[in-house]
Amino acid sequence: MKYSPDEIMQYIEEEDVKFIRLAFTDIYGKQKNISVMPDELERAFRYGIAIDASAISGFGCDVHSDLLLHPDPSTIAVLPWRPDHGRVVRMFCSITRLDGTPFGSDTRAILKKAISDAKKEGVSFAFGPEMEFYLFTCDEDGKPTKIPYDNAGYMDIAPDDKGENVRREVCLTLERMGIRPESSHHEEGPGQNEIDFRYSEPLTAADNAITFKAVVNTIAARNGLKADFSPKPLESMPGNGMHINFSAKSEDGSEIMPYVIAGILNHICEITAFLNTTSDSYKRFGSNKAPRYISWSSENRSQLVRIPAADGEYKRAELRSPDPMCNPYLAFALLIYAGLDGIKNKSELPEMADINLFSAPEEVTKKFKTLPSDIFSAGKAARESEFVKEHLPESIIDNYCK
Repeated sequence: MKYSPDEIMQYIEEEDVKFIRLAFTDIYGKQKNISVMPDELERAFRYGIAIDASAISGFGCDVHSDLLLHPDPSTIAVLPWRPDHGRVVRMFCSITRLDGTPFGSDTRAILKKAISDAKKEGVSFAFGPEMEFYLFTCDEDGKPTKIPYDNAGYMDIAPDDKGENVRREVCLTLERMGIRPESSHHEEGPGQNEIDFRYSEPLTAADNAITFKAVVNTIAARNGLKADFSPKPLESMPGNGMHINFSAKSEDGSEIMPYVIAGILNHICEITAFLNTTSDSYKRFGSNKAPRYISWSSENRSQLVRIPAADGEYKRAELRSPDPMCNPYLAFALLIYAGLDGIKNKSELPEMADINLFSAPEEVTKKFKTLPSDIFSAGKAARESEFVKEHLPESIIDNYCK
């Protein structure tokens, strides 16, 4: 919903809002915020609110460390877990330097530029991430353990599935914040859960992904639990993925999805460092439906990209390698640029691999290239990539690849 600053300030006054959280993320996608009182909101909209960026990952050093946050009024959302009296709302922000120039490491701005570049080419994208997470119990001091909240399996029900009430509370909270959950269920691992929400344009999808993690963490804590989005919380159990559903449409109505998928497959090794950001990310590859080989197919969950069974507006592709620790703004931006590159060069899809690559013999799998095997090779591929250098600032590349 598009709101003007004046409409926001009127809402703040009428709805007894006492705190406004100005939210942003560091370069790794970790949400940060500063709270301001209602009297400061006009200044925030007109001039921005200053922050010290020197202690924020990837934002720079102590010299010239002041940056300004500019709230985006279209992103306002009430935080339902805060009191109704003296409400708290949140808005995502753009980040500039003091002279008004955009801050290069503002990953939300990087995604906005990618969307704009795609629009100039007559292409629009949509994304729908599916994030998995574990729920662990906490000890008597409130510190998280590695004891799963339950021992249920895939799509089990209560009483085996103890997480259904937590998922219900998360879904209801998301709805109150204007985010429409699509489905929720228990995943394969003990204490592992998944909640999927509606497809949307890229910036909204990324904002929703950041909001989703904040809501899950908050609701889990309110229930005496710890939510864990890391890619491999338990060594011998399934890891957490962030499967990214995506689609692309051309203004002229031409079929471009094969080019988009081909472009992503062509650049996937170069951008993996930004989709899989921890050393544990690479322990997930090649087992429990997490891909290892660069391949595609219809429906087949052993592939890097699969085409789920769907018709009409729900037809899409699904990238299965990313995990929830990635920054969705960077992930979506890089996927947009890879897709545009595929369209520009009319890249051809490789032959469809409609086989189970988890059980296929070596004489079959050796025909396929693989994803980077560890964080160091992924970083090397990113640093040497002209494609990455073209679309990301050197400061972000340096921080991810050091």
